[in-house]
Amino acid sequence: MEAQFLAYAQMRKLRTVRLGDLARTMLQLTADQERKLLSRLSRKRMIARVRRGLYLVPPRLPLGGAWTPDEILAINTLIEDREGRYQICGPNAFNRYGYDEQVPNRIYAYNNRISGDRMIGAVNLTLIKVADERLGETEEQKTVDGETAVYSSRARTLLDAVYDWSRFGSLPGAYDWILGDLAAGRIRPAELVRITLRYGDVGAIRRIGALLEREGADVRLLKKLSQDLRTPKNAIPWIPGRARRGAVDRRWGVVWNDLG
Repeated sequence: MEAQFLAYAQMRKLRTVRLGDLARTMLQLTADQERKLLSRLSRKRMIARVRRGLYLVPPRLPLGGAWTPDEILAINTLIEDREGRYQICGPNAFNRYGYDEQVPNRIYAYNNRISGDRMIGAVNLTLIKVADERLGETEEQKTVDGETAVYSSRARTLLDAVYDWSRFGSLPGAYDWILGDLAAGRIRPAELVRITLRYGDVGAIRRIGALLEREGADVRLLKKLSQDLRTPKNAIPWIPGRARRGAVDRRWGVVWNDLG
């Protein structure tokens, strides 16, 4: 039965199979036979379970019989099934743009449907659910298999390294990444300000504003960042996790705690 199913799937060039599909095929399986067959094939790593009732099927079985989908195929199938949107972010984006040489062993992605960790075959996903309006500023990349991967853009990645520092452990390193890209002309200050205002929170605006002013950015850009900021009651640390000892920047509400 397993061989018949795999031969049928490959003949029809099926990418996915859902519970209920096989009852209407030449295999003519009962619902119980179908459920047990797909479950057995998934346990043997011959197909990959995306969620209950949805499985990815290999175009051909590799030597040894075990198979796992490509990372992008896995996330695309999961999010498309939920009719959602996503963008790969955090450590994966840091590595893509050369900020961090470490290759993550999982995919991190903002999306508007699912929250939590998932595993599809051998692919580990960390899915961070956000509001629709927090998705945007992306770049697409085609894989060798023809899938389209959606990544946060370079400037958006830098913002998120400041905005989501507690999740990604990206401060204070992100400050050096920003300064390096500004110096090399890979991003423009105006672009960073625009993206910060659209996708950042108060903490991100304060830190990026303080960084840009420290580096002598155009006063008009600084005014855009600061115009809606209220006078802060409590200053936030420039480097989270360190003692709040240092001079206080009153305009941005930041404690310069990087000198001690």
